[in-house]
Amino acid sequence: MEFHWSGEFCALLTALIWAFALILFRQSGETISPLALNLFKNTVGITCLTITSLVLWCFGIYPAADWHASMWDVISLVVSGVIGIAIADTLFLRALYLCGVSLISIVDCSYAPFVLLFACLQLGEIPSVAQWIGTAMVLGGVLISSRHAPPRDRTRRQIATGAALGTIAMAFMVVSIVAIKPILSHTSLIGVALVRLLAGTVPLAVVGSLTASRKNFWGVFRPSTAWKTALPASFLGTYVSVILWIAGFKYTQQAGVAGILNQTSVIFATILAVVFLKESMTLRKGVAIALAFGGVLIVMMNIPVPMVVE
Repeated sequence: MEFHWSGEFCALLTALIWAFALILFRQSGETISPLALNLFKNTVGITCLTITSLVLWCFGIYPAADWHASMWDVISLVVSGVIGIAIADTLFLRALYLCGVSLISIVDCSYAPFVLLFACLQLGEIPSVAQWIGTAMVLGGVLISSRHAPPRDRTRRQIATGAALGTIAMAFMVVSIVAIKPILSHTSLIGVALVRLLAGTVPLAVVGSLTASRKNFWGVFRPSTAWKTALPASFLGTYVSVILWIAGFKYTQQAGVAGILNQTSVIFATILAVVFLKESMTLRKGVAIALAFGGVLIVMMNIPVPMVVE
C-alpha cells in the first residue's frame, strides 16, 4: 500500500527539525551578522548536498537521472533561490536580530496564510472549509504561544522594522517555493535544493565582498566558538530541513497543506525551549499546543487521498 501522506509527514518533520535549527540560529546571530550567517549556512548546505550526491552515485543511485528540467525550469529555480534564500533568509535573520527571540515567532505566523494565499493565486488551489478551520486553529495556537513581553533592549522603531522585514521575508520565501511546485513533479529533490542554494549563495558572496567589513564577513569561515551553534544550525536548517521542506511541497497534493503543517515549527520550538532552554511550561503554552495540534489533525483528516489504479 502506498503511503499517500508522505508529503504531509515530511512537512511536519520539517517543522520539528527547523525548530531545533531556529534555537541554534538565534544563538549564532548574537556573534555573526545576518549576511555572513546566511552565506555560512548556505555553504554548509551546498557541501552536504554535494557529498550526498557523491555517496548516492557511489552506490549506483544517480539523482541526476531524475533531472528533467527545461531551461525555463532552471531559470525559475535560480530566481526562486535568489528570492527565497539570498533575499528572504537575510531579511529573516536581520528581523531575528531586531525583534529578538521573543517576537520573531509572531512574525513566523504570517507563513501559513501566505502559503494559502499564494497557492490560491499562483496554483489555483482552493482550500476547503475544514482546512481554513484547521489553519485558524494552528495560527491561534501559534499566536497564543508567542505572546511575550517586548525585549527591553529594543526600541519601538527597531521592533516595527524587524516585524516588517520578517513579514516581507515570509512572503518572499513562500512565493519562491510555491512558484516552483509544478517543477518539483519532474525533478530530483537534491537537484532542486542545490540549484536554489547555489543561486542564493552567489549574490551573498558578491555583496559581502563589496562591503567595507568584508574581512569580518569572510571571517565566519574561520573556526571559532560560534561554530558550536552555527555549524549544527546550518546542517539542520539548510540541509536536513531544506530537503524535507521541498519534499513536503513535492509530495503533498496541495501546497497550502504543506504550509499549514510547516507552521507548527513554532509550537515545536516552544516545547524545545522548555526542554533545552529551561523555559517554564505555562497554561497558555499548553493550550496553544493543544489548539495547534488539533488544527493539524483537522487539516490532515481532510486531505483528499488519491485513488490508486491497480
